[in-house]
Amino acid sequence: MPTVGYIHRAFEKIAERRAFYQITPLTDRLNYCSSPINNIGWHMTVEKLIGAQMPKRVDYLRVIIMELARIADHLVCNSVIGVDSGALTGFVYVFEFREYIYEIFEEICGARLTTNIGRIGGFERNFSELAFQKIDKFLKDFPNAMKEFETLLTRNKIFMERTMGVGGINAERALNYGFTGPNLRATGIDYDIRVAHPYSSYEDFELSIPVGSTGDVYDRYLVRNEEIWQSFSLIQQALAKLKDLDPSIYHADIPAFYLPEKKDVYTKIEQLIYHFKIVMGETEIPVGEVYHSVEGGNGELGFYLISDGGRSPYRLHFRRPCFIYYQAYPELIKGGMLSDAVITMSSMNLIAGELDA
Repeated sequence: MPTVGYIHRAFEKIAERRAFYQITPLTDRLNYCSSPINNIGWHMTVEKLIGAQMPKRVDYLRVIIMELARIADHLVCNSVIGVDSGALTGFVYVFEFREYIYEIFEEICGARLTTNIGRIGGFERNFSELAFQKIDKFLKDFPNAMKEFETLLTRNKIFMERTMGVGGINAERALNYGFTGPNLRATGIDYDIRVAHPYSSYEDFELSIPVGSTGDVYDRYLVRNEEIWQSFSLIQQALAKLKDLDPSIYHADIPAFYLPEKKDVYTKIEQLIYHFKIVMGETEIPVGEVYHSVEGGNGELGFYLISDGGRSPYRLHFRRPCFIYYQAYPELIKGGMLSDAVITMSSMNLIAGELDA
């Protein structure tokens, strides 16, 4: 008998047979439009279990990466809504800036889509000067492009007629279904985990929560657009805060869980032992039960972890937002046009990697 609630590629069961640090690549395949948020959310879950304290610089670097990923995610979603209404130009245009973001990821970790970025305790290497240059270039060039994208669609009469009043849901129904993220905020509920339950020092930043009122396709589009601007502001704030911090810090002081530098492995017996234990999966994690969630590109992404003190999780479950709000899809399209069904699904930002099969 099939059991509802597990990811269709058995990631959770695979993870229960892997060392904790080997699970990061599995999280890439959840919402692969914003993989770094998945990666960092998992790392913070393990850090919560082991009681690790992150340096402020690690927190701020993580904010930069997660907000870049959120922008990329929202650009995909909103530009595809435009395509489904017959407007291809905006999609082609903003994908240039999604490419910019992927180039930043590539400079930081060597990967683009499924990034495997960061490690339990921070990042695998410090950000290079070129990485910061690429971020600065993105911050310089993106605002004009985003304004033009909004000009193409936001007050476009055809786009408005195709999206306003389509696929709507009220706040009460959205809460009953368990909506989170932009889909919930489009109904008027200002719930954002970065504000309600801050992590990675989000409490140090100024962040406004955009909300809609009707919960329809148009409101979901507007909320995501404004969230892009909020993410842009968060990146600027984080870069400003980095100037006052030690630029050499990019991970926490947790030698039992964080791979030492290779030069130390070759010259120091203690570091060699740590390296061996981590790579061979022999570092035992404390016994405990934790839940940690982050504000993913499409809602609350949570990790429920039970450890029995072994080398791998005793139980692990991913709370992925798509699986939860997809249950409302039949209700959202009932009585509408067939063409409305397509654009409604796009506006919900459904990612197959987060669903059951």
